[in-house]
Amino acid sequence: MSLVSTGFLVFLLVGVIVYYLIPKKAQWAWLLILSYAYYLCSGYKTIIFMILTTCVTYSAGRLLQYSEEKLDNNLKQEDLSREDKKAFKEKNKAFKKKIVLAALLLVFGILAVIKYYNFAIENINSIIKAFGGNGRISALKLLLPLGISFYSFQSISYVIDVYRGKVKACSNIFKYALFVSYFPQITQGPIGRYDRLAPQFFEEHKYDLVVIQHGLQRMAWGLFKKFIIADRAGVVANLVFNNPGQYHGIYVIIGVLGYCAQLYGDFAGGIDMVMGASEMFGIQLDDNFRQPFFSHSIGEFWRRWHITLGTWMKDYVFYPFSLSKAMNKLGKFFKKHSKTRFGKYMAKALPICLADLLIFFIVGVWHGAAWKYIVYGMYNGIIMSFSSIMAPVYEKMFKITHINKNARWYRAWQIVRTFILVNISWYFDDAATLTDAFRLMGNTFKHAAFSMDAVIKMFGSEVDLIIVLAGCVVWLIISILKEKGIAIRASLDKKPLIIRWAVYILLVMSVATVGYISSTSGGFMYAQF
Repeated sequence: MSLVSTGFLVFLLVGVIVYYLIPKKAQWAWLLILSYAYYLCSGYKTIIFMILTTCVTYSAGRLLQYSEEKLDNNLKQEDLSREDKKAFKEKNKAFKKKIVLAALLLVFGILAVIKYYNFAIENINSIIKAFGGNGRISALKLLLPLGISFYSFQSISYVIDVYRGKVKACSNIFKYALFVSYFPQITQGPIGRYDRLAPQFFEEHKYDLVVIQHGLQRMAWGLFKKFIIADRAGVVANLVFNNPGQYHGIYVIIGVLGYCAQLYGDFAGGIDMVMGASEMFGIQLDDNFRQPFFSHSIGEFWRRWHITLGTWMKDYVFYPFSLSKAMNKLGKFFKKHSKTRFGKYMAKALPICLADLLIFFIVGVWHGAAWKYIVYGMYNGIIMSFSSIMAPVYEKMFKITHINKNARWYRAWQIVRTFILVNISWYFDDAATLTDAFRLMGNTFKHAAFSMDAVIKMFGSEVDLIIVLAGCVVWLIISILKEKGIAIRASLDKKPLIIRWAVYILLVMSVATVGYISSTSGGFMYAQF
């Protein structure tokens, strides 16, 4: 059931009406019913995987909580010696690590088999063939469960947070099941955290017209991004990326920029739909975008783009890896054997660089089972690692050249440079294969005479081109206002009634009248994860 389908809008409308009519204490149960009903409508054959993930991580959380409570009771015994208490702590810690490891292996094991088994088999078969073998391992016909990457990451974050003592384990499996399956975010995130979502799920929500209005406003804005910009820009992107040998020079660049608008509009628009739908139930999800194309570096871009995935990686991969014993030993080794200032700097920078490379390898694999996604991830990781290594060199260059890093022209250059680097990564993200990505890169530098008629033909018509550009300008203006700290919806609430309704009607009518609808429109790109 697509978020932009009539069926979903009816489903949401009925869900919201019932939500505010039933007793407040039963609201969370209604959300659970809605969530499972939504999942069953979207693909009942794979719901077993979500139930299995829920049971595994719920059980892990309960075992971790029980182990911690048992330890506390043991430590309260007055006749225990210091050595006995230390032994209890070590035994408890080892037991808890085993629980977390088991949960990780089970949840991510399921994810790995479903998403990456056939990719692994394909590469093994290629190796066998390269060495002259005739044998071939058969691939499996596996159904990809809806939202498996999102609910897997979300449920594992819960287990680790319980292990760290950040949250207490949920005692009610049905309440925990709502955290895993909450229907607005199940298809494409954002990846939620238990400590922020649970209090909202289980508190009572009273009907508030402003809350409903804000939710509808955000959903309408998401539809604007999706149908005015993303799907129309996708026509150009698909034309270029599906025919890598036919386009050269400026036309390849237009295709890449088209994909940039398509991906950003589709993903950000989908998140707006998700957050708007959730707001109507009085539940605020974590934002996933913060004007990423105003970033001054790749690192900042990833702190503004797909924010919840980035913070997940930072909290559960980056810090544990970079602060691990192995990384500490590596840093000490470099520090001990380095005689130069740069060598000592590397002792600190190397663990961070390796952690960045690991994170972006995982990000690449997370995006899909193909080498192009791995290269996409490593491309970003290498840039970030290189920037960390070269930081002292850059500082020296600034001193020598007397460049003011806070000057407007330099900050503008950083934004343009980052935008270019990000768009290079889209070659790997959207091309059908890694070979096609490199082919398109090569074609970018081949001469092609510019023709406005050819550009218009790529978009379908002059009207389509104007609509895309106008939509992007509107989005840019809104983004600039948000970047300046202006709360758009709060500001709109303060305007006279006639102005507010003029904006609402204009937004809805623009989607209804010039929204791009085709046989391939409707679904969101990140729903495949």
